[in-house]
Amino acid sequence: MDIPQIADKRIEQFPDQSVCAALQAEFRKQLLSIADWWQENTLDQAYGGFFGEVSVIGTPTPEADKGVVLNARILWFFSELCLYLGGGESAARYRPLADRAFHYFVERFDDKIHGGAVWSVNGQGRLVDGTKKTYAQAFSIYALSSYYRLTNNKAALDKALSYFELIEKHCVDPDLGGYWEALGRDWLPVEDVRLSEKDMNAPKTMNNHLHIMEAYTGLYRVCKSGAVEKALRNSIEWFCEKIFDGGSGHLRLFLDRNWEDISKGFSYGHDIEASWLLAESLEELGDPGFDSRFSDCILALSDSCLREGMGADGQVLDTYDFSLQIRHRESEWWVQAEAMVGFLNAWQLTDDARYRDAFLKVWLFVKNHQIDGECGEWFYYSTLDHTRGEQPYKAGFWKGPYHNGRAMMEVCRRLQSLGLSENKDKADRNYEIVG
Repeated sequence: MDIPQIADKRIEQFPDQSVCAALQAEFRKQLLSIADWWQENTLDQAYGGFFGEVSVIGTPTPEADKGVVLNARILWFFSELCLYLGGGESAARYRPLADRAFHYFVERFDDKIHGGAVWSVNGQGRLVDGTKKTYAQAFSIYALSSYYRLTNNKAALDKALSYFELIEKHCVDPDLGGYWEALGRDWLPVEDVRLSEKDMNAPKTMNNHLHIMEAYTGLYRVCKSGAVEKALRNSIEWFCEKIFDGGSGHLRLFLDRNWEDISKGFSYGHDIEASWLLAESLEELGDPGFDSRFSDCILALSDSCLREGMGADGQVLDTYDFSLQIRHRESEWWVQAEAMVGFLNAWQLTDDARYRDAFLKVWLFVKNHQIDGECGEWFYYSTLDHTRGEQPYKAGFWKGPYHNGRAMMEVCRRLQSLGLSENKDKADRNYEIVG
C-alpha cells in the first residue's frame, strides 16, 4: 500500500490501523535514510566534528565556517534518534555521532571565558564570531538537554543550566519582558542584532521567542526546578500575549523593544511550527490554567496556515509580503516538515478532516518534490522551485537534520499511538513502544 493510494483513494480510512502502519513504515524508512546521509557525508575526519557545509550532491566544503546552530541541531537529532530507537543495534549505530557532536560542541563552541555558546568557528575550529545570539543559546540548551536524557551525563545538564542562567541574567528585558535578540561575546549590547542577513535588525523577534520556549520545554523535561518552570511560564505568556496576533491568527515576526509590531509579512511555516511546539510546551508544563488561557492559540495558528498558506500542489508556502501583497511561492524543506507535524497535531485535537487531508497532501508533496531520491536527504527548496543545479547546500549553516528528522520521529510516534489505541490526543514520548 503506497502513499498515493492512501491519499487519493483511501483517505477516508485514515487512521485505519493498516493505513497507520503503512505510513509509519514510510516515515521510519525516511528517518533512517536522513540519519544515514548525515553519518556518511558530514563527518570531518581532519578537524573533528562535522563539516560546515556539504553540497547538494554530497561534496563537502572543508574550509566552510561551522555554526553553533547546525552543530546543536546535529547533537539534538542524534541524541533524540537514539532515544527513539530505544537501544539495540540500531541505536548503537548512531550513538557515536551523538557523542561526537557533544564533545565537539563543548570543545569548540562553549565559551570558556565569558560563558554561553559562540556563534561560529572556522573549518579548523578556531573562533570566528563570538556573538551571543539568544537563539543560539536556546538551541544549545535544547540539544544538551536531549543528550542528558540519552546519557545521564551530568556535565551536559550542568552546561544546559549554565546557559539557561546566562539567558535569564543577561537577555531578559527587565522592564517590559521578553528576550533580547543578541548581545556581544561579553554579554554587553551590540548595534547589529540580526540573526541573519535576511532578518530585520529588531530587538525582539518571534523566532527567538519560539525557540526559547522550545528549549525551555526540553530543559523542563529533564529538570523540574522552580526557576526553569517560572521561565517556561514566562516564555509561553510572552509568546501568546505579545507575539501571537489573535486578530489575524498569525505570529508577529519582528517587534521593537515596546512590543510594537514592525514586521513586513507573515511566515506560514513558523505559524504551523509554533502551533505544535506551543501544544508540546503546554503539555509538558501540565497546568490546566495555562491550557485554558492559551490552547486556542494552537488551532488559530493551524487554521491560518491551512486557510492562507497552502499551495496548489499540496505544499505550504513560505511567506506573505505586506508591501507586495503576494504569497511567495517557494517551498522550503523545513516548512513542509513542520507542516506535517502541525497538521497532524491539529487533526488529533479536533478530528477535523481538513487537517488530516493537509497532513497527507504535504507528505505527498515531500515525496514528490522535496526528498532527493538520487543523492539522499532533502532539497533546500522543492524541485518545483529550483532544479538540482540551482539548489543550496544539503548541510550548512541553516540546514541540519533537525526539522525533517524531528518530523519523521514525531509523526511516527503519533501514528503509532493512533494505530494502537483510540486515544489520539497526545504523541507518546516514552519511546519504548516504537521498535
